[in-house]
Amino acid sequence: MGNPTHIAFIMDGNGRWAKRRGLERSEGHAKGAQVAEATVRLCADHGIRYVTLFAFSTENWKRPESEVHFLFQLLSEYLLEHTEEMINKGVRIRFMGRMPGLSPALRELIRKIEARSLHCDRLQMILAVNYGGRQEICDGFRKLHEELNTRPPDQKEEILDTLSEGFYRYLYLPDVPAPDLIVRTSGEKRISNCLLWQSAYSELYFTDTLWPDFDERCFDAALKEYSGRKRRFGGLDEQPS
Repeated sequence: MGNPTHIAFIMDGNGRWAKRRGLERSEGHAKGAQVAEATVRLCADHGIRYVTLFAFSTENWKRPESEVHFLFQLLSEYLLEHTEEMINKGVRIRFMGRMPGLSPALRELIRKIEARSLHCDRLQMILAVNYGGRQEICDGFRKLHEELNTRPPDQKEEILDTLSEGFYRYLYLPDVPAPDLIVRTSGEKRISNCLLWQSAYSELYFTDTLWPDFDERCFDAALKEYSGRKRRFGGLDEQPS
């Protein structure tokens, strides 16, 4: 199996990385941002077309206010510093999550960056910010409910009969294909509310490496593991005769 088209990264372990070194958690997050940038470059170099970075979940609001403030400040600084460089390299920057929950200043920055990078077609970097997989599904059903209210009965039945496949178009970014591979660092073996609908047939790769230590060697190991797997999507390797 060749390289994946879409990789999603659950970037876990920044705090533990900092603690082991006697550093503040903020320093772990800052190092993690550098690794995220390097990882996107690696993906572009390997011809991967979509990269999702799970940056801030709907549950992360439970963290100390000072840490939440730092994370959003870090995100804003990262975007302001690196957007033009990424655009010059053909990277389209997109966001998924509950944008109304973000500050007006960050929402405006996101709007400008998405518009500025719209023409880029080498790779799409999707930042999941204020994102939760369950919430995305709930928001999708809200969109579905609104649409059904505008349709005649026969069309309602048609939509509901094909919902297993058709629901994808009610998600935040329906034009982005489901991830072929989800990588989680830090040794935790769960997907933590990340891309719940989209990950039905994703390959999962777990590594004990903490996110700030995730480097090209780790990236290559994930791709090698993926290339050795067979994706059946519920079927068989060979159809019975």
